[in-house]
This record gives sequence, structure tokens and C-alpha cells, in this order.
Amino acid sequence: MSKPYVVSLWRYPVKSMIGEELNATDITEKGLAGDRKFALIDTLTGKLANAKNPIKWPNMFDYRAAYVEPPQDPAKLPAVRITFPDGSWGLTTDDDLDERLTDKLARPVKVTAISTEAGEVQFEGYIPDIEGLDNRKSVFTRSSPKGTFYDIDIVHVLTTASLNKMKSLIPESRIEARRFRTNIVIDVPGEEGFVENDWVGKRIRIGGDVVLEVTQPCVRCIMTTLAQGDLPNDPLVLKAAVKHNKGAVGVYAKVIRAGCIHRRDSIVIE
Repeated sequence: MSKPYVVSLWRYPVKSMIGEELNATDITEKGLAGDRKFALIDTLTGKLANAKNPIKWPNMFDYRAAYVEPPQDPAKLPAVRITFPDGSWGLTTDDDLDERLTDKLARPVKVTAISTEAGEVQFEGYIPDIEGLDNRKSVFTRSSPKGTFYDIDIVHVLTTASLNKMKSLIPESRIEARRFRTNIVIDVPGEEGFVENDWVGKRIRIGGDVVLEVTQPCVRCIMTTLAQGDLPNDPLVLKAAVKHNKGAVGVYAKVIRAGCIHRRDSIVIE
């Protein structure tokens, strides 16, 4: 049987915008180099502009973000190019970018880079009316881990086995890795089902350098149902995750040993 290996790598320069697929990346103690290092802050509330609350932010996934050059020094991130829904674009270094985004999003926002000295930043999420969820049709507020724009933990890992399981549960839906906004997709030849459930508490060795420790399942939210590019809006995605795996698809992990990873790097679970 073939061994597990990295299928794809994804980075999201601006939180809640469409990101970029990579062939290789450094992983630091704060996650993939450049991942979610920028965000839009709602200047009225001080909270993150977040696709988790599509009632307030209905079209975040119509924006795409990519670094103008690969980030090397975490303390000196290069500019990010944000592409607007109409195809126009601006850089995070542009003086008028906040004004342009405010006009398009119809709420006052400010592009902000993460700071290691920053405290917790709050974000909101909407709980859809799906059977099995608590507090349906309500909005919650939570805080990102200190000094980050992440939701819970540093790295998100997903397997092809989980993707294939979701496809078998809802064959009428389009199940692709990008819908789940993962960082690392791992092929696990010969394995079936939500195999990451058994990885919690274990370590993932990637290539010759990087070691991650799986901390908890990644319980999904309304973002998995939203349209992204040519992927349609699809509530069945979250419904299936809730019904068949307590809402989880994939796992979160923290970084034990930093380094560089590449597509097709071998994986060892221990």
C-alpha cells in the first residue's frame, strides 16, 4: 500500500478571502508562512470582517488575496494584492484601499496586519437553521487566539478520505478541498471515512523537517456552505457533517517543529 503524502497546500493571506494554492511553504510556530496575516477590521465594532457571519458580510468570498512575492521574513511581510469582484485590484500598501473596500462592502473597514503584540481580536459567526446545531438562527461572538487571526488553532489538516466520505454521503453536492479552506490536504491511500478523528493527540511528521500535533477535530460552520467561485451555495455540506460526524471535517494542529514542506512530501502519523 502507498504511504500517505501531501496532495496540496493552501494559504489565505487575508482572513475570509479566497487564498492561493502553493507548491511549497515554510511552516513557522505561527503556521504557514503568511497565512491569515492580514484581516479586515470593522471600524464600527473593532471585530473581524468574517465570512462566518454572511448576514453582515455576504460577499467576502468574492475577494481574492495573494502575496506579490513569497513571504520570507514574518516581521516584514510583502504586500498582498486583493482582487475585487469586478476584476480590479489593490495592494495592502495602497493609501486608498480601505476606502475602496469600505465602499464595496458597505461597512467601514480597515486592512490590518497581525502583530505579535496584539491581544485577542473578536469575530462573529452565524449559526444556520440546521438540525443538530445548538442556538440555530443566532449570532455568536468569539476571540481569536492571542496574536493571530485564526479561529481556533494554527494549522488545518484534511484528508482525501474525509473528502471522499463527504462525496459518498451527498453525491449530489460538489465536494472539493477549497470549500473547507484547509492548509494541508493529505492523501491516505486505502483508508476510508473520517480518519482524522483518530489522529487527535497524535503527531504528523511531514517530509524531513516539520512536526505537527493534532489538537482537536475541526467542527465546521456556515462557511462550508457558501458559494466560492464556481462552487455553489450548498447547505447539504454542513448538514451532512453535523449528521454523520458531529459537524467535524478535518482537524486542527499546532506546530511542534517548524520547517519547509512541499507537495508530495511523505506523511507519518505517530
